Amino acid sequence: MPDFKAIYDSKKKSIPEALKLIQSGDAVMSALGASEPCDLLAQIHTIADYGVKGVDITNCLPLVEYDFLSIPNPKVITNSGWFYGPAQRKAAKAGAGNLSHVPQRLHNVGIRRMYAMNQDKRRIVLLASCSPMDEHGYLSLSLSATYERNLIDAGVYVIVEVNQQMSRTFGDTTIHISSIDALVETDRPAPQLPIVPFTDNDAKIADFITERIEDGSTIQLGIGGIPNALANGLKSKKHLGIHTEMLTDNMVDLIMCGAVDNSQKTLCRHKTVGTFAMGTQKLYSFLDNNPSVILNAGTWVNDPAVIGQNYKMQSINTALEIDLFGQCASESIGQVQYSGSGGQADTAIGAQRTVGGHSFICLYSTASVKNKDGEREVVSKIVPMLKHGSVVTLSRNDVDYVVTEYGAVNLRGRNLKERAERLISIAHPDFRDELKFHVKNHPEVY
Repeated sequence: MPDFKAIYDSKKKSIPEALKLIQSGDAVMSALGASEPCDLLAQIHTIADYGVKGVDITNCLPLVEYDFLSIPNPKVITNSGWFYGPAQRKAAKAGAGNLSHVPQRLHNVGIRRMYAMNQDKRRIVLLASCSPMDEHGYLSLSLSATYERNLIDAGVYVIVEVNQQMSRTFGDTTIHISSIDALVETDRPAPQLPIVPFTDNDAKIADFITERIEDGSTIQLGIGGIPNALANGLKSKKHLGIHTEMLTDNMVDLIMCGAVDNSQKTLCRHKTVGTFAMGTQKLYSFLDNNPSVILNAGTWVNDPAVIGQNYKMQSINTALEIDLFGQCASESIGQVQYSGSGGQADTAIGAQRTVGGHSFICLYSTASVKNKDGEREVVSKIVPMLKHGSVVTLSRNDVDYVVTEYGAVNLRGRNLKERAERLISIAHPDFRDELKFHVKNHPEVY
């Protein structure tokens, strides 16, 4: 039997030694969100001291503000983010010259980014976090298998942080020591995402959705006040299942109260399925060594054809703005990138393929924004046309239910006039006349 400990020790390095393995022109891909290797990324800007330049870092939902973003050096490191986190939004607002967005849907982000980097003939390096090795030589990629598994299977160069505090998870997170080129040892808590309290409007939106979700449904939720309110409302349901891109604290609550038992799923019955996890230590502790939860690659979890195999699949996502055609801007505010496409289109389209399945797009009816004079004003988030330059995350062809605190309307199969009438009915009352006036004055459009 191979001496896995000896193999492990042969690959062990200090952080400076591991970073010296990165070469000029490399395409570095960092593990997603809470699984990002924080200690390596905190020092990666020091590659400039070794004369390294032209390195690109692709990442998703970074939870820590690193020097390579806050003190940009475009000649050394550029950052390609496919779902912006707070640090990237801050850097973008400051005009960081080394940051740009990668438009992708979750189920193919790793494959497509690999394709682009291979076209450029760049060496691809994966930086990831792992839980400690077991007696059989296996480690766990812990909190994300979204694209990390795809990269490893493609034979990229792999450097990992072996973190004593990372959860050991199952599924496509399993990685053998022989697949790792270098490792460093760390001992720190995984980055956490605080729970967002839900508001009265969140609860109203959640109520409209809850009444439409039947016992035995399989659900996909995201993060924020509305999903948290919905999870709270779903506690009275029975035999729910989970097939979601992101596992969160509110899903632990649904499992622990008995609302979720995965007993009626048609795909991976008795298993909670996700592709990454992000939340508080409560979530990470629940996942640790828990065989009832599997994290699989996003190429499978978020494939609409796979999602469509779940009976009564219910997809719940949020939008920043929606126009009267039903086009959803969920990732940008006008031309300004705010987040990313994520898996919204994947899950919305997949859910509508299932028997008894639905997609819900949720948003508040209004927002308080600064006008051109710098003063606050309330605007409608249901608008005649999206702001100039807005990115359409979910096309009008793929929209099903739209929900605000004033109700839920189904746009599936509806013509443009019917869509406009239904959306106006759930707009804030203060803006309904204005929206009706627009429709009346553009008969050639609707």
